[in-house]
Amino acid sequence: MIRRRLFALAAATVAVATTLTACGGEATKTELAGSWKEIVAAAKDEGSVTLYSTHSPDNLERLKKAFEAEYPGIKLNYVRGTDADIIPKVETEIQTGQGNADIQMTTDAGFMDNATKQAWNVKVVGSSFDNKDYKRSESIMDDKWFLSSATVFGYGWNTRKLPKGLHTYEDVLAANASGGKLGITNPAGIPTYVDMYRRIDADWGGGFVEKLAAQKPRVYPSAVAIDQAIASGEIWGSPMAATTMLDTKANGAPVDFAVPKDPFGVPWYSQVLASAPHANAAQVLADFMVTPEGQAAISHNYVAVLPDIKGTGVPGSELLAQDIELPDPKTLDQDSVNEYQEQWESLFQG
Repeated sequence: MIRRRLFALAAATVAVATTLTACGGEATKTELAGSWKEIVAAAKDEGSVTLYSTHSPDNLERLKKAFEAEYPGIKLNYVRGTDADIIPKVETEIQTGQGNADIQMTTDAGFMDNATKQAWNVKVVGSSFDNKDYKRSESIMDDKWFLSSATVFGYGWNTRKLPKGLHTYEDVLAANASGGKLGITNPAGIPTYVDMYRRIDADWGGGFVEKLAAQKPRVYPSAVAIDQAIASGEIWGSPMAATTMLDTKANGAPVDFAVPKDPFGVPWYSQVLASAPHANAAQVLADFMVTPEGQAAISHNYVAVLPDIKGTGVPGSELLAQDIELPDPKTLDQDSVNEYQEQWESLFQG
């Protein structure tokens, strides 16, 4: 089952000014333009906004097109990578006061907790966060981190290689034993994947990870890479595929996707950075991301934060992003993540 929320959520309040402490300790006050109409006008004067995200590249492109159609005076740039790629970039920008990113989208609960403690983010002010369907009290943490999408991982397979598909973890192991090829994600530097390995080992009968390691699967940096490898036939299947597989299937690739009985889910939260060089445009993009149009883009074939968004969600499920929980950041401190990575490497790469 998807876990209950482990973070305490606070009701958000509107703010128009924030303080950023740069690396030298000097406080720099960043003022928003004033009313929402004035913020939008100032955002158009700024002319662009930059998003750092671990989300699907296809959906980031969808978001870019939808946002620029809604706000033709503002160009959306995005940088896509894993949390292991992006978080060090954000930390460097914050600590040096040389920001490029305006908004960051992440799944790393430990980083989120630390970012709030360090005041690396500012309050979101858009009215779309007050939409009753967004469930603000369940969706915004500390007035700053806002729920923006979610996904669940499951079984993905190439239908030409595995015509019967994958529907249980026994199917996964049997597929490889019969001559197939499995793919898995590398948890190096990605606490979300560490949590996934722990969860599937517990939920799928215990000892599953060791059995999986014995199959000598191929290792990939992300679920997106696994999707591509299954579609090409490079591997036959994976127990760690993402819902992007549904889009790959719709585009004609010989693939399919199924949700396990006990799925592992991951929510994305986003923050407007205190170091944002386009402070007004950042607020406009944040607001757009939780509108129906924004959700149809960023959550396409993922789990949306709003109900009844066409093209989103998991087949056969009414799951919303609010139903999918972040892990307790205390279980994903750096020492714990490093320790698990060493164990993982001894199993899969030893």
